[in-house]
Amino acid sequence: MAKYETVLNELVKATGIEGASLVSMDGLPISSILPPGAEEDKVAAMSAALLSLGERVVEELKKGKLEQITIKGDHGYIVITGIKEDAVLTTLTSEEAKLGLIYMEIKKAKEKLESML
Repeated sequence: MAKYETVLNELVKATGIEGASLVSMDGLPISSILPPGAEEDKVAAMSAALLSLGERVVEELKKGKLEQITIKGDHGYIVITGIKEDAVLTTLTSEEAKLGLIYMEIKKAKEKLESML
């Protein structure tokens, strides 16, 4: 959807994020800007599943409410953020990413998306 894609484009351009995807809690893609080779349907399904699992772990271990999941791989980071109870924002970054800046920009995008959902 164009209105969500605008927010994702701003996020990618502001921070040098390699890709961003907004998906429903059911794991269905809403809007995505992903690098070549990334399959939108797979990214969507895995993002929703990881957020759901993270929420259960945080609840089970009595650590409050899940804010974010950060996964570090050899070639970069994946940051998964819940958007209200309605959606999941997944961002892909390089290994050189400045996580403080990334988190700040994700927070701004999250606030915009929350007002749109």
